[in-house]
Amino acid sequence: MKRAISKLRGDRMIWAITALLAIFSFLPVYSAASSLAYSIGAGHTFSYFIKHFFHLFLGFLIIYAVHKVPYRYFNGLSVLMFPVIVVLLILTISQGSTIGGANASRWIQIPVVSISFQPSTLAALLLMVFSARFLSKLNPQEFSFKNSIVKFWLPVFLILILILPANFSTTALIFSMVLMLAFVAGYPLRYLGLIFGSGIITLALFIALAKIFPNSMPNRIDTWNNRISNFWGGQETRQDYQIEKAKIAIASGKIYGVGPGKSIQKNFLPESSSDFIFAIIIEEYGLFGGLFLLLLYLLLLFRIVIVAQKSESEFGKLLSIGVGIPIVFQAFINMGVAVELFPVTGQTLPLISSGGTSIWATCLAIGIILSVSARREELKKEQREEANPLEILSDAI
Repeated sequence: MKRAISKLRGDRMIWAITALLAIFSFLPVYSAASSLAYSIGAGHTFSYFIKHFFHLFLGFLIIYAVHKVPYRYFNGLSVLMFPVIVVLLILTISQGSTIGGANASRWIQIPVVSISFQPSTLAALLLMVFSARFLSKLNPQEFSFKNSIVKFWLPVFLILILILPANFSTTALIFSMVLMLAFVAGYPLRYLGLIFGSGIITLALFIALAKIFPNSMPNRIDTWNNRISNFWGGQETRQDYQIEKAKIAIASGKIYGVGPGKSIQKNFLPESSSDFIFAIIIEEYGLFGGLFLLLLYLLLLFRIVIVAQKSESEFGKLLSIGVGIPIVFQAFINMGVAVELFPVTGQTLPLISSGGTSIWATCLAIGIILSVSARREELKKEQREEANPLEILSDAI
C-alpha cells in the first residue's frame, strides 16, 4: 500500500479529497439504486453498485495515467483534439436518437461496447484547456482584439453553438467559465463586455430561429422556457414535482438524517442517483452530511487555487483554474438546484452522482491539475539537488 502511494505525484490533499468523495459516493448511489432497479425493472441493486464501481475504477486509472503526463503536452493536444470534438458534436446533434424514451440528442453510443457518453462534457474540458493555451500567451502590449476573435472566440463560439441545441445549462456553464478564465488572464474588460453581449445576441438569434423552424429542434425551447418560468412560479410540471420531492427529502433529514439507506423520497424522486442525489444525501445523513460534502468541495477549491498559484508557468496557472474551478462550480449548481436556488439544470454532482461520462471527465480534469502540481514538485526537487553541497563537490571531482 505504501509503495503504491509513494508512486503518486502531485498535491496529496487533492488525491485525498478525490478519494473521500469517491468512497462516500457509494453509499447514496447504492441507496438510490434500489429505487432505480425497481422503477426500471432491469437489473439488481448490486449491479448498479458494480457499474458505479467500474466507472470510478476507470476514473482513477484516468487520473493516474494523466497525472504522469507533463502538463505542457496538453497545450498541443487541445489543438489536435479540437476538430475531433467538433465532428463528435455534429454527429451527436444529427443522430436525434432516444435512450429509455428520453431525448438523447446529447448522447452518442459506441457501437462495439454499447457504451453511451456525452461529447459535450468532453468538449467543455477541451475548451477550457484550449482557452488556457491562448490566454497564457496574452500580451497586453501586443494585444489585438481582431486577432483574438479569429484565433480564440470564433472556435469557442463554434463549440458553444454545437452544444446549445441539446444542453443549454452546459453551454451557459462553459461560457461563464471561459469568461472567468479570460478575466483572470487579464483580458481587457471592455472587450469581455462585448463578448458577453455577443453571446446574449447569439442566444436570442438561436431562440428566434428555433421559433421560426420548430421542427428542427422540437421541445427544446419550450423545455428551457418551462424550467425558467416554473422556477419563478408557473404551472406545476415534472420539474416542480422533482423540486418538491427534493425539498421534502432535505426537510426529512433534519440535523442527523434518517440513516444510511433509509431514504423514503428516493422511491419518488426521479434522478435520485444523479441530478438530485444531494437531496438524498441530506435526507440520509442530515445537515452534517451536507456540510461535510460542501466542506470537501471548498477544500478542493482551495487546493486548486494553491496549485495554480504555485505553478511556474502562466499556462499551468490558467490550466489548473480552467479545468478545476468548473468542477466546484458544477457542484454548487447541483446543490443549489436541490434547494431551489437555481432552475433544474441537469448538472450532476462531481464524483458523487452516477454516470460514466461525468465521472471520467472530472477525473481527467483532476489528473491534469495533479500533473501541474507534480511539475512543481519536480522543480523543488531539482532546486534541492542543486543546493546540495555534496552534489556540487561530486561534480567538481
